[in-house]
Amino acid sequence: MSLTADVKAELIAVRDPRPTVRVAELTTLLRFAGGLHSIAGRVAVEAEVDTPDLARRTARDIAEIYGVRPELARIQGSGSREGEYFAVRVVEGGETLARQTGLLDVRRRPVRGLPNKLTTGSRDDLAAVWRGAFLAAGTLSEPGRSASLEVACPTSEAGMALVGAAHRIGIAAKAREVRGVPRVVVREAEGIRGMLVAIGAAQTAEEWDQLRQRREVRAGVNRLVNFDDANLRRSAQAAVAACARVERALEILGDEVPPHLRQAGELRLAHRDASLDELGHHAEPPMTKDAVAGRIRRLLAMADKRAEQDGVPGTESAVPAGS
Repeated sequence: MSLTADVKAELIAVRDPRPTVRVAELTTLLRFAGGLHSIAGRVAVEAEVDTPDLARRTARDIAEIYGVRPELARIQGSGSREGEYFAVRVVEGGETLARQTGLLDVRRRPVRGLPNKLTTGSRDDLAAVWRGAFLAAGTLSEPGRSASLEVACPTSEAGMALVGAAHRIGIAAKAREVRGVPRVVVREAEGIRGMLVAIGAAQTAEEWDQLRQRREVRAGVNRLVNFDDANLRRSAQAAVAACARVERALEILGDEVPPHLRQAGELRLAHRDASLDELGHHAEPPMTKDAVAGRIRRLLAMADKRAEQDGVPGTESAVPAGS
């Protein structure tokens, strides 16, 4: 299963007996999963959900809380919505249910956001609001640079109500619009984990956090490996360039190379991949790396000066392109 499916499966099993909590979750689910429709001139309440388990649970909650028995229907998706989904529909008594849940105001106008009593409730009520919204239209992506917990909203007003509920829980959420659809997004890893725990998906929160930590460790190791590879490449390129310059210096100077400088140059050519410190150990008698570096530097400077006097290419001309 996907992470989103894992969260929803865990949330469907949450059964809080407190009336205000149940009403907050159910009302938000109805608002975010479809809301109000007009069927044959009558107000109908309808929610479209993505699993039969959630459809049956929603129908049971409507029946238990409001005494109304909804219709259940299986619908084949089309267009932008593929696959099967399930409708929970109340036509007979739909307007009464809409008024009771707060989806219709006293003037029979649809509420564009969420009923005020939901967004000013207790912390548990606010968590239930988010639980209902996620069950209706939420997604959870895998941890990483673009990780998010996201809810698609029916209106921008509903999105702002959800943002306010998140802030009252203590979690930062932002409203945005993607391809004309209002959305509310939680981005920070701690915020995502905190929201999952708050709405009742503690097990998925733990699994998501463990996956995040494993990926961060793996990314850290990869960065170190790449850093080491880059250092090795730079070291190899520098060694090639140094050897090419030394060979050209010995060629320019010929028999005029002082013995101690020739020794340093030949050491460089004999041990092409060795560090300056290692070259010093190979010398007879041994030298410090600073002594080796100084002699090679003087060898190259002497050769470049002679090349300039003779009008011939200096040591840099021998360095291969890209080194």
